[in-house]
Amino acid sequence: MRAVVQRVREARVEVNGVVTGSIGRGLLVLLGVAREDTPRDADYLAEKIAGLRIFPDEEGKMNRSVRDVGGALLVVSQFTLYGDTRKGRRPSFDRAAPPEQARALYERFVQALRAGGLPVETGVFQAMMQVHLINDGPVTIICDSGAPETSQGEIGSVGS
Repeated sequence: MRAVVQRVREARVEVNGVVTGSIGRGLLVLLGVAREDTPRDADYLAEKIAGLRIFPDEEGKMNRSVRDVGGALLVVSQFTLYGDTRKGRRPSFDRAAPPEQARALYERFVQALRAGGLPVETGVFQAMMQVHLINDGPVTIICDSGAPETSQGEIGSVGS
């Protein structure tokens, strides 16, 4: 799974002119699901994002999580995060999960955040959406559920 996480002062998503999700201070999460993703990826990424220390403390240092500041999350599905542009000019979306798999893992991700006590709003899966936000910072982080690389350039496991 891949997420583009933006710290926002406020954000909302609309479908056909109707607001389907809206938050004040918190995180806008654009979430893509890959074919190889599993429920473990959804759980891992939800916990990672919930704990990201990207909000300022009293000294202005990024030391607080969305949970620490009482913020909310707006989660919007976005299969285009797996667009591969290495060949030609039209992105290939071969790595993106098929809709049924993507929907199940998207919903699991949202449920994992809610189970952690966080307020979560969403867009509408597979709909054409307009996302409005006021970025705070700006602070934008890319998170991936894939195995993190070690300092030696080797691939480690998610739990390492």
